Amino acid sequence: MLKMYTEPPEDKLEELITHAEKDDGPPPLPPGGIPKQWMPGWIRWPLRVIFLPFVWIDVWAQWFARQLIRPPFKQEGQCLKRGNCCYYILIPLKKGLFGRLFYLWNTQILGFYRRSEEVYESEGKKVGVMGCRYLGDKGQCTRYLLRPMVCRKWPLIEYFGYPRLIKGCGFKAVPRKR
Repeated sequence: MLKMYTEPPEDKLEELITHAEKDDGPPPLPPGGIPKQWMPGWIRWPLRVIFLPFVWIDVWAQWFARQLIRPPFKQEGQCLKRGNCCYYILIPLKKGLFGRLFYLWNTQILGFYRRSEEVYESEGKKVGVMGCRYLGDKGQCTRYLLRPMVCRKWPLIEYFGYPRLIKGCGFKAVPRKR
């Protein structure tokens, strides 16, 4: 899964994130409001709990890998709890059965919703802009312990390419001294 802000930003995505750079509250909701999840909670939450140990194993493995091989950038700063990273989540749009299952997992189990039906392009991939339905009024996650991997790994500082940040989130990436 991808989150944004890549450097340099694509033209269409740049328009979308200008709202994230301002501190004038959350972006407008999609037409008709946040869509309801049709999958019942008694199915959603046990699935998230069942997969949680695998998420932890992945997080620990990535931490261990970062200790062995340092990425070229390091993260500084802290979250300002504005919720901007929760309003602009980029999810790759895939075709076929696995694409539908991926979309179902992200919308029904993880709790994301499509902010618009428009398709964007980021790093050569078609992506949809999602928002998180579990963002509280003060920019804090109401499902913090069961948050998805895309949220746990934010801000994304990779070994190759540019770090992905949203301006104004409080984090910054600085080059690591070798």
